[in-house]
Amino acid sequence: MSKNLEFENLVDVIAARVRERLGSSISHDSHGDEGCEGCGSCGITPRYQPDPAVVGPQRTDLSPKELAGIIDHTYLKPDATREEIETLCKEARQYGFFSVCVNSTMVHLAKSMLQGSSVKVCAVVGFPLGAQTSGSKAYEAREAVRCGADEIDMVINVGALKSLDYALVEADINRVVKAVQPRIVKVILETGSLCNTEKIIACALSKAAGAHFVKTSTGFGPGGATVDDIKLMRRVVGPEIGVKASGGVRDAKTALAMVQAGASRLGLSSSIAVVTGKKGSGYY
Repeated sequence: MSKNLEFENLVDVIAARVRERLGSSISHDSHGDEGCEGCGSCGITPRYQPDPAVVGPQRTDLSPKELAGIIDHTYLKPDATREEIETLCKEARQYGFFSVCVNSTMVHLAKSMLQGSSVKVCAVVGFPLGAQTSGSKAYEAREAVRCGADEIDMVINVGALKSLDYALVEADINRVVKAVQPRIVKVILETGSLCNTEKIIACALSKAAGAHFVKTSTGFGPGGATVDDIKLMRRVVGPEIGVKASGGVRDAKTALAMVQAGASRLGLSSSIAVVTGKKGSGYY
């Protein structure tokens, strides 16, 4: 048996075992915080119907304009000023980026700046650690939507994942999904902190929980997106949900390599450099 086939079989086996374990362990007590109304921990809400708007065309010959159309133009520094977010939004309008990705406190400003354009607003939740309670993540997500967010990028509970508490990880994601449905929810795995087995499990849990995307990194953790990670994530989630590459993508060549590997969205702070053929120096 070839190494590639052995690895593909391993992916399938791990994903199947996660689904089996998850199905037998979900309970009202799995989330560990207040109540169960809308928590999603009483069952799995899979989202297995392919959605072209989420997955996107798996092409490698994207023009700069088409590439801009799958970029989340990102600025998540904690000291971001109003002026910097206003500039971010003006750039998104000018270059036709898919969205701007900001901290929730800046959502209202971004929404007002982008009024009348097709550019969406994405807010991060449980950022950057993912160690908050499921209830607080769900509340933060609802608040972001109330302020105008069109999409939510939430950080997975890495500690629960490493503790093998898969029911908590699934419930944590599903609670946010249900809190803001039908809006798109992307799950940030922080792949630089995970081994391959943990990445496979995290992807399987995200898909089972009803997430619309899995995403590589916060940009504040160890490492960013890699082609190998994107290939692995796409292999696990299949064609039904999106894969977002974020962290360390600073030129068009790298961006297109991520798309070729299976990415359907890119989270970048070097967005302008990427679509103008230059080399960026952004942090994200």
